[in-house]
Amino acid sequence: MKTEAGPYDFLPAAGTFSRGSVTIDVTNSLRHAIVTLALPPGAVVDKAAICTQLGVSRFPVSEALARLADEGLVDIAPQRGTTVSLVRIADVREYMLIRKGLESEALRVLIGKHDAEVIAALHANMADQREAASRDDAEIFHQIDVGFHDTIFRTMRLSKVKSIIDRARANLDRARRLIITPRRLALTIAEHQAIFDGILAGDAPQAIAAIRAHIDAVMVELFAFAREHPELFDDGAEFASDTDDFPFG
Repeated sequence: MKTEAGPYDFLPAAGTFSRGSVTIDVTNSLRHAIVTLALPPGAVVDKAAICTQLGVSRFPVSEALARLADEGLVDIAPQRGTTVSLVRIADVREYMLIRKGLESEALRVLIGKHDAEVIAALHANMADQREAASRDDAEIFHQIDVGFHDTIFRTMRLSKVKSIIDRARANLDRARRLIITPRRLALTIAEHQAIFDGILAGDAPQAIAAIRAHIDAVMVELFAFAREHPELFDDGAEFASDTDDFPFG
């Protein structure tokens, strides 16, 4: 991870954006840099350097940062500048609890429908997970991991709920990236396989127990990481010493 502002060579080169969508493109590029930890929690944001790298004026960069501030990804302090927001463990926990409840219900719906297309998609996803892990490709694995959960969730066909969840996903995604290791990849595959085994067996209680255990395991590792790196978390010092402050439900 980069630990200070600039150079911003991880952003698109000047001249990449089309004239009609500059602000949207700048926003998406900066969001991606934050979520993938190219711009890590606490990093100072150098607007002038970003403008130079992207070949844009200050207005779309300022507008993009304002939008990212609304999403909780950057902090804008008058007279002090802009920094990438620290991760809030409390927010991540709430998001994970929401996911636990929604995905548990989604599994119940999926198993009740016996949707062959979804089963096939999950089979392919599990194979893709193993292939990405064999190459130790953490970024591709993360995308496939998200796809596994989205495949389960889309069986509920609740587009409005999904859009709300997706808006909150950025902070969770960067928190999860902090704990990606070869060990975590292997554990995730095993945990996903346990979920899939329950689906294939048509056993909703088994699948639901597996997905709840999977989400809890990720949170336990995140708490452990926060104890070791409290400087990356807005509330790391507050909660790092006692995970009982965060019952998993």
